[in-house]
Amino acid sequence: MRILLWHGYLLGGTGSNVYTRALAREWSRAGHDVTVICQEPHPDRYDLGGAKIFRPNVGPLLPVFVLDRYEGIEAKLLQDFTRAERDRYVALNATALCSQMPADLVFANHVLLGAPVGVACGLPFVVKAHGSELEYAIRGNDDLTAWTRETLPSAQAVYVGSKHIRDVLEEVVGHIDRVHEVPPGVDVDEFHPAPRDGSLQALLSATRADPPNPGNANERQPDDRNAQRLAEFFASDEPTVVYFGKLIHNKGVHVLLEALREVDARAVIVGFGDYREELERLAPPRTLFTGPLEHRHLVHLLPLADVTVVPSVFPEAFGMVAAEAAAAGSPPLVARHSGLAEVAEGLAAGYPAELRHLASFSTGDSGDLAAKLGELLALPVETRADLGAAARRVAVERWSWSSVGERLLSLHLP
Repeated sequence: MRILLWHGYLLGGTGSNVYTRALAREWSRAGHDVTVICQEPHPDRYDLGGAKIFRPNVGPLLPVFVLDRYEGIEAKLLQDFTRAERDRYVALNATALCSQMPADLVFANHVLLGAPVGVACGLPFVVKAHGSELEYAIRGNDDLTAWTRETLPSAQAVYVGSKHIRDVLEEVVGHIDRVHEVPPGVDVDEFHPAPRDGSLQALLSATRADPPNPGNANERQPDDRNAQRLAEFFASDEPTVVYFGKLIHNKGVHVLLEALREVDARAVIVGFGDYREELERLAPPRTLFTGPLEHRHLVHLLPLADVTVVPSVFPEAFGMVAAEAAAAGSPPLVARHSGLAEVAEGLAAGYPAELRHLASFSTGDSGDLAAKLGELLALPVETRADLGAAARRVAVERWSWSSVGERLLSLHLP
């Protein structure tokens, strides 16, 4: 099958970027002819399984849902785009899609601007809703809501990652036919349990390969001297908690830092964002900030984590980071809301009955988080290893990318 995967953004750093490159890799490995239409300037940095990259010349202006800095790109919130800027962006991307025809499937990311681009190219298409556009841009914006209602019904199918996002789509946009729930996935071959010593050495090797980042001037690159700092941090064997994701208020990292003041554990905080400086001020002793890390780092960091916390205080479409931690055998402890609650339910179903409450905590409640962390870290080493193994089994059964990719295509095919 020839597949055109439209993604208006880059291929690293955020959930939808990871989702795009993972699908491209899985479909390519399965023998399909895949072309990704995106703005990634360095596709050679990623394993796409043989998928091709086409980068349309749309100029420097990029419509985003959360403001970040991008190399050679001027990011601007979608809701701040003028109608002319929107129309130009859609037309150029539609032209790019048409230039790559023929195709058996056009898979467009994001309700906006995926649906308008799909309509403008005049080709049959499906849309993947990621949640970010619904919560950060469309909700409460009459103009963008009307645009969504005008374009999204033209999709042959709309895929959502959880029941939560199905409900949000219905609430924000209204009823849409042909909506299918297919959770995002995790590379269970890449993320897997591993012995501590080997994981640490592999992590240090990966960080030594990072480019220099003097003064940490580039927030989208790993911090300078991470290899030395991580070697010193992990020189002793102590209870370790990991967070990885954006460093913005909505991700709830401040809740985790507050909880850690009540727990005898150290923490590694991975990510970038406009809240980092404040989080560093709030952080208790024995907290290490690394800047953003890629999968090549995380696959070795997560086996070093006794617990991985997902403390988001804002609705989440799913909780891919929790699935990745589970696959690595690091028991995830997630805030109990939105799509994260569905992840927690899946984990709890695979846990022993007496430990099921340790899959989640009350959203925004640092006291409950501290209590659950303390209980998890107080478990005998063998019991915690068994819990990590149970989390791994859930990830393999429910969230492997190969099963996700197959299901998406099976829903499309007659």
